Amino acid sequence: MAIFNDESSINSIIGRGSTIRGDMKINGFMSIDGDLDGNLETTGNVIVGRNARINGNITAKSVTVSGIVKGNIVAPESVKLLSTCAVIGDVQTHSLQADENVILHGHCISLSDEALYEESVSSWQDTQAISSRSILQNIHISLDNTMFSHDVTQNISAMRERSGGSDGKRK
Repeated sequence: MAIFNDESSINSIIGRGSTIRGDMKINGFMSIDGDLDGNLETTGNVIVGRNARINGNITAKSVTVSGIVKGNIVAPESVKLLSTCAVIGDVQTHSLQADENVILHGHCISLSDEALYEESVSSWQDTQAISSRSILQNIHISLDNTMFSHDVTQNISAMRERSGGSDGKRK
């Protein structure tokens, strides 16, 4: 009788040459060596193979990456970035291990202390939420009742005329 343990047996595989579009929610260990265009969420571990290309976020217990991930990685237990990997996104984990020549372009939180980790994650999420809001997009700056919005060149010309010169210097 075989005993399968979610910690060591692979439950799901996306093989080389395979492409999946859409979000995936998997129970257990996942190995990817193909393409995934969507988010991946699992209760277990994830191995992103050397030939894998993922365009989406990964949420798992632990993640090992040797391929390409364009998205965020949240793996509270650990994240291992191997020398052939490229991650364009944020990483959140308690333990980060990175080989030489790794490409990581994003924000990284790697703290073993649980309280500091939770505080940093919360702070980063707040920052992300504030920066994603559109409240800053509708700000207009006025100078001498001239609104700067869509046509900046007209506004600059008008300011130059009021100041008495074309070079922007007062005469």
